[in-house]
Amino acid sequence: MISDPAILAINCGSSSVKFAFFADEERLPRLWAGALERIGLADGRFHATDESGKTVVDETRAIPDHAQALRLLLEGLAQYASSFTLAAVGHRVVHGGADCDCPTPVDDALLARLRRLIPLAPLHLPHNLAGIAAARNVRRDLPQVACFDTAFHQKLPRLARLTSLPRSYAEEGIHRYGFHGLSYEYAMDELRRRHGPAVVQERIVVAHLGNGSSMAAIKDGRSVDTTMGFSTLGGLPMGTRSGDLDPGIVLYLLTEKNMTVAQVQQLLYKQSGLLGVSGLSRNMRELLAHADSAAAAEAVEFFCYQARKHLAALTASLGGLDRLVFTGGIGANAPAIRARILEGLSYLGLELDRGRNDRNDPVISAKSSAVAVEALATNEELMIARHVRQVLAGQRLVAQEA
Repeated sequence: MISDPAILAINCGSSSVKFAFFADEERLPRLWAGALERIGLADGRFHATDESGKTVVDETRAIPDHAQALRLLLEGLAQYASSFTLAAVGHRVVHGGADCDCPTPVDDALLARLRRLIPLAPLHLPHNLAGIAAARNVRRDLPQVACFDTAFHQKLPRLARLTSLPRSYAEEGIHRYGFHGLSYEYAMDELRRRHGPAVVQERIVVAHLGNGSSMAAIKDGRSVDTTMGFSTLGGLPMGTRSGDLDPGIVLYLLTEKNMTVAQVQQLLYKQSGLLGVSGLSRNMRELLAHADSAAAAEAVEFFCYQARKHLAALTASLGGLDRLVFTGGIGANAPAIRARILEGLSYLGLELDRGRNDRNDPVISAKSSAVAVEALATNEELMIARHVRQVLAGQRLVAQEA
């Protein structure tokens, strides 16, 4: 029996592996999507749905590490999607460094380079690398492709990349990189599909708002500035991450509060943001539901206030604004947050249609709005699959020409 080829896209976090499984065809129809969660705990969960939304797998079991998670996933695919043969695995890799500007086949040299970059993304890269290692251990023969969140911002203008530290530090790699690139790529592809290729000529801000949040200013289809810079800590406040912070606060915590570097890292990455300000939750939906909590309300208002400031600042990088796109878990699904962010920004030509916004229509701006405002669900896994397919096609072409 001849089976059809398929591509697996995975996104590894500290305690989860999110995935999607696509037929290796031009449109890349999705066959499966799901996650392995609570890795390292006795009550881990492996769940997946098929293309119709029907549950294929939903089981609770111990998942001790990423290696076991990938083994369970590949065994599940072999059992429940046996008419497809896995052709390759694509990985979301948060940081690619200064040299990674496109999806790259995984080899030992690339892995060694990514390990050296761990200090630049200490809470993300180790888990990305664990997913790659786990997949290699289970299926050494399987082609793997690393897809970088920093690649979309690779050609940021020099002034947008610089910090104000001495020049020698920039030469050592301490400069602004930008993240959430796979989401921004998908948003731009979707805009071209909706509106045609001329849309790239517009001045666009894409707001990726979720547990991790950032915004990007895009002109001629390229990132010209972004709120998240050297690390995934900067810019907007997030679920548990601080966002922009006066560096003097960090010095004060180290010198006057006698906190260790590890304690400060834990504070900034895991205990701040919405969780820190509210004292209740990192989840925006839960905070909106706590109508009786002044702290929850203040956390929501703080998030929207900071988002409003960053959005307005990015229009200076663009010299104006033609289109604003909300995406990410909050951006695509929280009408109340979108409305609050845009309060007071009518001077930029931004005007929401309340009904469209409440319905989560694709276009949520009023007809009289000078700036188009849209909401769309991002799909980083599909973007990864597209990149993997392009890499495989390029390898086949090289092989034919050899």
